[in-house]
Amino acid sequence: MDRRSRDIFREIVQAYLDTGEPVGSRTISRRGVALSPASIRNIMSDLAEMGLIDSPHTSAGRVPTHAGLRIFVDSLMQLGDPAEGDKRAIEARLGGSGRRMENVLSEASELLSGLVGGAGLVSTPAADAPIRHVEFVRISAEQALAVIVAESGDVENRVLALPPGLPASALIEAGNYLNARMKGRTLAEAREFVLDEIRSRRAALDVETARLVEDGMAQWSGEDPSRGRSLIVRGRANLLEDGSAAEDLGRVRNLFAELERSENLLNVLDTAREAEGVRLFIGSENPLFSLSGSAMIVAPYMNAERKIVGALGVIGPTRLNYARVIPMVDYTAQVVGRLLGEGRSPQGKRE
Repeated sequence: MDRRSRDIFREIVQAYLDTGEPVGSRTISRRGVALSPASIRNIMSDLAEMGLIDSPHTSAGRVPTHAGLRIFVDSLMQLGDPAEGDKRAIEARLGGSGRRMENVLSEASELLSGLVGGAGLVSTPAADAPIRHVEFVRISAEQALAVIVAESGDVENRVLALPPGLPASALIEAGNYLNARMKGRTLAEAREFVLDEIRSRRAALDVETARLVEDGMAQWSGEDPSRGRSLIVRGRANLLEDGSAAEDLGRVRNLFAELERSENLLNVLDTAREAEGVRLFIGSENPLFSLSGSAMIVAPYMNAERKIVGALGVIGPTRLNYARVIPMVDYTAQVVGRLLGEGRSPQGKRE
């Protein structure tokens, strides 16, 4: 693109992000571009041939394509730090959430949802602290509570279905077996050791007790990603308030269906952990959003050892205010990492 084409393209994208409406040549001329509407239309036609803008209807103006939005974000948009008001809002909201990890992460999801006007997402860290104690507690004839206490003091409780007629002695035996083998190991280490021992028949356990141990390991260690790590989603209703989304209920239904598939979303959030930086997905750039045409911005957060342990972000329409939202997501991840990694509130009080 030459300079005039870049200027027109920038104005088209900015006008679309401001209003969510298709942009015509008269709209561009009113935004201070020193060209006639006819010249603007010619440039818009060239941009359409490049695949950067498109017309949703034959008589409507133009909107940026997903490829056009990507070029705008990567090449024509300048990113800075979050506005001071946004920083203060993030610090105040997360600082008032207490110091428990669950509260901080839940508040982060709510915060992003409210500030951005989309759905806030946070993936919780996979547990990797050494184990201190394991126990099974029967809570009914059909269920038991599987309890695992980490050396860090974190406690995980999961409800397990019990086979009919399982004796109380099986619960005690399973707990004793796991305590002898899991103590001092992380869940990942313990899972590999215990399941290998059971499957190679070296474990002196009867069939029912062995099944109980396997079920407990699957629940605790994240063999099922939707159980091993949680996905916190807040602000689904915000997606219905977008004017363009309300006109396309099929797109909204697709997006809501995607939000229910926690395993797929966790996989997308994990790409931010691998990239060690903010990642942006626009529409069909990720198969998960190809039907709904949504945008997702995600960033990783770290623990005290500066290891990436989770990710957070926001999903919304493709006309998000990227210049504001990207720095906000990044800054929120930094504050979450500081709270969880240092065990401090933003005011500096240690747990």
